[in-house]
This record gives sequence, structure tokens and C-alpha cells, in this order.
Amino acid sequence: MMDKITYNDAFEELKALISDLEHGEITVDELGAKVKRAAILIELCKKKLTASEEEVNKVIASMED
Repeated sequence: MMDKITYNDAFEELKALISDLEHGEITVDELGAKVKRAAILIELCKKKLTASEEEVNKVIASMED
């Protein structure tokens, strides 16, 4: 299910979570769940960036041949 989220959607959600944390808009009761969600979003973004980088490198390599 997480793979269906686009990079931009994940990044925007992550920015919103960070903003809420910075402005104290998350209660102590919500903190654990929000931090876990942020970790999931960060991992998703990293995977998508890595996949994109690999794809670009393949295209560049094929152009050099």
C-alpha cells in the first residue's frame, strides 16, 4: 500500500508532520505514532529516490554504448 503513494505526496506529508512537531501541534499521546509514520515516509522517499537514480543511470549508460 505504501508504494502507491507518490514521492511528492509522501514528502508533503512528511513536511506537514515536521511542521506540526516544530510548532508543538502534536500531543505527547500522538508523538510515537507520528514519529513512526515519519520514519515510514522517509524510507519510502529514500527508496523512490534510489529507484529513480538507478533508472537514470541505466538510461545514461545505454546512451553511452
